[in-house]
Amino acid sequence: MLFDTHTHLNDPDLYGSAASLIDEARAVGVTHMVVPGYDRDSSLRAMELADRFEGVYAAVGFHPHDAKDVTDQDLTELEQVWLKHPKVVAIGEIGLDYHYDNSPVEVQKKIFAAQIEIAKRVRKPIVIHDREAHADILTMLQTTQAREIGGIMHCYSASKEMAPQFLKENFLLSLGGPVTFKNGKKPAQVAEWIALDKLLIETDAPYLTPEPYRGKQNHPANVRFVAQKIADLRGVEVDVIEQATFTNALRIFGLEG
Repeated sequence: MLFDTHTHLNDPDLYGSAASLIDEARAVGVTHMVVPGYDRDSSLRAMELADRFEGVYAAVGFHPHDAKDVTDQDLTELEQVWLKHPKVVAIGEIGLDYHYDNSPVEVQKKIFAAQIEIAKRVRKPIVIHDREAHADILTMLQTTQAREIGGIMHCYSASKEMAPQFLKENFLLSLGGPVTFKNGKKPAQVAEWIALDKLLIETDAPYLTPEPYRGKQNHPANVRFVAQKIADLRGVEVDVIEQATFTNALRIFGLEG
């Protein structure tokens, strides 16, 4: 069994094909997946997909790109409506993105902190988007006491040396397509080093397609290539990685096997 912990079937490029993509994934053993929101419309689509398909769950929240547009009313709706949905298992994806300048840094931090506080009140884990903001993400997780609810460092891209600090804050590390890339040195080092009970796998579909399909649109079925690469790096059978990451995903999302 495989669990794709981060797949954007709510993305406009995949949404219309969601049923066939889920069937394709199930055919290769992907029985569970989480669809994260990044704004209002995508969060609503994530919940709609979770309602329609067995084994599909939703995360809801506001991405740092959209922080400048988030209102108090949006945050109230997040806490009082979306997070009461029975198949919403996390708040995300939320965090900081310093690669693009879509929202001012201080606004990103404000909305990130507000969503962490909501997560603590509703006792849901958070799914972190961290792009070129590793130190500030870590500092904010520490100062907000986010370890109370923990969560996932989605598509972990910081160094192996920083990894223990995120683990200390009660966050699992999720690896995706980049671990299969020839230039994916950092995720490969993390994959070799990390304790198996701290590891998750994902696709981030339709982005970050793993080898051997790099350059093409990513689909949830491709999470199996991430598992295989990690198994190869660690010198174990792939079912060891599949079982560990599946169990970890059930645990962090509060799901039963």
